[in-house]
Amino acid sequence: MSAQATVAPWLVDYDATVAAFDWDRAWDDLGGRPDAEHGVNIADLALDRHVRAGRGDHVAIRWIGRDPADVEAPVDLTYSMLASRTHRFACALRNNGFGPGTGVATLTGRIPDLYVTALGTLKGQGTFTPLFSAFGPDPIAQRLQLGHIKVLVTTPTLYRRKVAGIVDRLPDLELVLVCGATEDQTAGSTNGRRGGPRVLSFGAFLCDGTKTFEIGYTDPETPALLHFTSGTTGTPKGAIHVHGAVVTHHLTGRLVLDLHPDDVFWCTADPGWVTGTSYGIIAPLTNGVTSIVDEADFDAERWYRILERDAVDVFYTAPTAIRMLQRLGPELAAAHDFGALRLLASVGEPLDAEAVRWCERVFQVPVLDTWWQTETGGIMIANYRSEPVRAGSMGRPLPGIEVGLLARTPDGDLVTDDRGAPIEITDPDISGELALRAGWPSMFRGYLDQQDRYDAAFVDGWYRSGDLARRDADGYFWFVGRGDDVIKTAGHLIGPFEVESALDEHPAVAETGVIGKPDETAGTIVKAFVVLGHDQVPSDDLRRELLGHARSRLGAAVAPREIEFVDSLPHTRSGKIMRRLLKARELGEDEGDTSALETPAWAT
Repeated sequence: MSAQATVAPWLVDYDATVAAFDWDRAWDDLGGRPDAEHGVNIADLALDRHVRAGRGDHVAIRWIGRDPADVEAPVDLTYSMLASRTHRFACALRNNGFGPGTGVATLTGRIPDLYVTALGTLKGQGTFTPLFSAFGPDPIAQRLQLGHIKVLVTTPTLYRRKVAGIVDRLPDLELVLVCGATEDQTAGSTNGRRGGPRVLSFGAFLCDGTKTFEIGYTDPETPALLHFTSGTTGTPKGAIHVHGAVVTHHLTGRLVLDLHPDDVFWCTADPGWVTGTSYGIIAPLTNGVTSIVDEADFDAERWYRILERDAVDVFYTAPTAIRMLQRLGPELAAAHDFGALRLLASVGEPLDAEAVRWCERVFQVPVLDTWWQTETGGIMIANYRSEPVRAGSMGRPLPGIEVGLLARTPDGDLVTDDRGAPIEITDPDISGELALRAGWPSMFRGYLDQQDRYDAAFVDGWYRSGDLARRDADGYFWFVGRGDDVIKTAGHLIGPFEVESALDEHPAVAETGVIGKPDETAGTIVKAFVVLGHDQVPSDDLRRELLGHARSRLGAAVAPREIEFVDSLPHTRSGKIMRRLLKARELGEDEGDTSALETPAWAT
């Protein structure tokens, strides 16, 4: 292996680090804990701090365009270049009347303008919201509405296909910036009250700013990021994160991902999701590394070429991608030299033991699974480079994080004591609901405009993750399953209600129930059970029509991959669809207690 591969880990002794840990020390590596004079701004710590330290010429982002030839001709953006461009963006926001608290969203792929937008927004103390570019118009409109977004950055294609037709539903939207446009445009939509948002080219907007921008005092509790996550029912939840969360991003990049300043790091997560922000932008930049940004979609040969050519030290990807590499076999990888690679980490869903072992054989490095959620803001449980990896385990808690398992009844309710407090499981190998003691820096501060839902996420000082896990005798956690119906497919979180609502809008559909169905490649795919209207007849043509309808409304990543026509759906007496019974039927499992149900169709 290369010299990089022998770099000593930051976390040498897990138990000693946990025993001595406090968050004040964690701040020291970022220049000290925020105070009334200096505050804390994520973008300043990610970019300008390095420039002040004399590392402005170090490459911050190595961008690889979508074309196959671009793999051999990447574009390097240094810390100084990004600092200057983000100054311009922040200044342009201010000059156009968008002050602190402005909601700015991106709807793009992995392009440099997205990173300029994210960090420029944070410099100006706006709130940054990334949106997944594969969403259809309806999910985009819903999130822009809920987030009170005033500025949207997108591309010409996405603007034309997904934005232009919905701007009349977005009364808060005042400005659309189109990346790569050659000249300013005018709004193509009409709004009865305002005539629609202004539409400008991204480049023209930057000309309104200057290369210098003085970041105002930023309180650690100033909102910085708004990430939307879907629940099983109702509207998506907007999780609010603050500038003070940066210490968790930095610490986990250091202790879990083992990032050193001269490393080349590659996080493959889409920038529309929380991983693409926390570990595609903030953690690598605060740790001063060179971060690979590849615009193209998954391509095994391309990935192997990048890992080899750019001498990637640390690779952070999803189990779905790992399974796709597995299916192609080790021969393709064997043609490449991964000598610089020091570790591979996984995020998004549990990584099975066989996938861990396969990666260890192919890449000859430790494979570290990590667990966290949108609400936690950063990695909470992980395997570590200096510790033995237990294949299939989530690992052990991050220093400074207290993790517990709360006892649950078979129906999923918490077991409580005579004071009404939840009972914590202390014996090994007993499943419970994974919970975190509230108060860590990157803990979300609220669900936007949904205080009741936020309050319901906590009990007696614990944040309830909704995931089920067990802890072995050595303190390693093992994922058991989801405590609700949220579907994870190919690294994406999908709320069944969102998919059901889109299908129910079709005139042929009476009702829909959606579940996650196990799949060898994606881990889980979305499957819909559809009850047709009384005058409708099931057919392959209608199934294809419904699939197309869902894709046009939701985007291919969210729409169901399979549709099964049924006569009726199982309901509780209060009218709620029982998705667990749909899943049990799909898997051929015992349906359990159905006393609270109306009679399922397949039981008659």
